[in-house]
Amino acid sequence: MSARFAFCAVAAFALAAPASGADVALSSTTEANAARVRQAFEDWGAGRGSVFDLLAEDMSWTVAGSSPVSGTYASRSDFMTRAVAPINARLSTPISPQVRSIVAQDDTVVVVWDGSATRRDGLRYENRYAWHMVFEDGRIVEVIAFLDTWALAALMAGGGEGD
Repeated sequence: MSARFAFCAVAAFALAAPASGADVALSSTTEANAARVRQAFEDWGAGRGSVFDLLAEDMSWTVAGSSPVSGTYASRSDFMTRAVAPINARLSTPISPQVRSIVAQDDTVVVVWDGSATRRDGLRYENRYAWHMVFEDGRIVEVIAFLDTWALAALMAGGGEGD
């Protein structure tokens, strides 16, 4: 009976303990990336920055679906100029983010969040997003953004400057 107990204790320890130092580093990197995203959303909500502050300059951002800003952007500056700026130009208030969940695995963080703002025409803009983000060295290098593109298309069609 004691041999069986000893085997069970060793097996339980082996399952609980990380297999190598690399696993520990990967786990801490995963947790650090999730914490970066959580903090960036908190800062954004408080008006102290945004998730876009985490973007590497040479990152790739894809807006899924069919909208005036759907497509792939090859750099941070391209994305900020051709997607973020035109969206913000149609809003009289910043988008207020409400995080629903953050899931992290390896170098990937997925955040599901709701965003709302007031359009320049006084109507509300509301959307739900899922961003799949890949990190390298603490910076976001790739994003695929899923959202209600109908709501985004409606925003881009009216209520802003340059219509």
